[in-house]
Amino acid sequence: MTGLWTADEIAAATGGTASAPFTVTGVAFDSREVGPGDLFVALTGETTDGHRFIDQALAQGAAGLLVSSPVAAPHVRVADSAAALQALGAAARARSGARIIGVTGSVGKTGTKEALFAALDRFMPGRVHRSVKSYNNHVGVPLSLARMPRDAAFAVFEMGMNHAGELDALTRLVRPHVALVTAIAPAHAAFFASEAEIADAKGEIFRGLEPGGVAILPFDSPHRDRLRAAARPYADDILTFGLGTGADVRATESVRIAEGTLVNAVLPKAALTFQIGLPGAHWVSNALAVLAAVEAAGGDLPAAGVALAELAGLPGRGARRRVPLPDGEALLIDESYNANPASMAATIRELGHAPGRHLVVLGEMRELGEGSADYHRALDAPLIEAGVALAILVGPAMAPLAESLEGRIAVAHVADAGAAERMLAEHIRPGDAVLVKGSNAIGLARVVSALAGEIG
Repeated sequence: MTGLWTADEIAAATGGTASAPFTVTGVAFDSREVGPGDLFVALTGETTDGHRFIDQALAQGAAGLLVSSPVAAPHVRVADSAAALQALGAAARARSGARIIGVTGSVGKTGTKEALFAALDRFMPGRVHRSVKSYNNHVGVPLSLARMPRDAAFAVFEMGMNHAGELDALTRLVRPHVALVTAIAPAHAAFFASEAEIADAKGEIFRGLEPGGVAILPFDSPHRDRLRAAARPYADDILTFGLGTGADVRATESVRIAEGTLVNAVLPKAALTFQIGLPGAHWVSNALAVLAAVEAAGGDLPAAGVALAELAGLPGRGARRRVPLPDGEALLIDESYNANPASMAATIRELGHAPGRHLVVLGEMRELGEGSADYHRALDAPLIEAGVALAILVGPAMAPLAESLEGRIAVAHVADAGAAERMLAEHIRPGDAVLVKGSNAIGLARVVSALAGEIG
């Protein structure tokens, strides 16, 4: 594998001192993720110190260390390893000739990032880099940058936030050529006075645009004009995507087929008919955003169309699988990684199109502030419209929804994921379609694993 960083390059980027020559092929700050040839960054935080895990990282094959304390192994020593990781990310960005795409949004950013990667990788296989998992914060973004190969032709970086000002710092580090906002919804509403303030915070992504950069934003959003105003001082061009007449990238027709959607789309300089391998109106919107970004970044639209047809859901973010039961099987829709009011409603409505009896395991939505009770209660309409036969609701914040649904559909309000797992095991039967969704902190991934037979 081509060397990613030499010890001298790391020292030059971070202002550190190298103990010995070495070359690394990857970067990690979680010792559990270290692989042969990696640079292990020993971060020091409020609750833990990465220096405690150096022996584990070396045992797993780390070729070098980035540390702030002396160690008896090849390393670069710096004053502050977190600041050094930021500097290494900035150096990776400075040396790269890749076309950079930054992605944010209240919903859909991880799926859109993955779809963009697939679309561009179809065009230039092996020359596209992206953030892994949801490494989208003040530590994850510089890590993703530091991992960017020298010869990358394209790179896609996800950027998240839960407070104003956070995206401003991240986007100035990433310096995208294309900046995309997927959608605005009341995620992290506890930290903002209004949804308009959330839109303003998401609009910070445009501040890091390179000269000649392109801003892409959702045409159908009530915050479209607010986002456009945020982009105008920084973007050379602004593209919108959506279903409404006037969108620059627009679906003129979409038809549900099997477990996907067939879409006719028009773009400023092209038209494309393509299939999306994942179902749902939200995926039509995501796909249009992908096409807009591919065109803006100089990618290939036909290749993007092929990639969109091949999409499969990510674990915790829409993956669908058949799980075995004693007398047959059931459909499991795994949305266990995250939840907010918009994504909850969208996935519940999508469940309504699945064959069979509909069951849901829904974990409470976190960080919704004073509106939490109303946001949870409002899920009653999509649940009833979807024909849900049993709703297993997890966590204290689900109480308003449980009360609203009482007497209308079967409801079980339970304290935790373990209780939800047991309740689902008692009621699931062959032919059912089961949606599992909630904020990651609720731990519904264990419900998915148990149903799929991955744990006893």
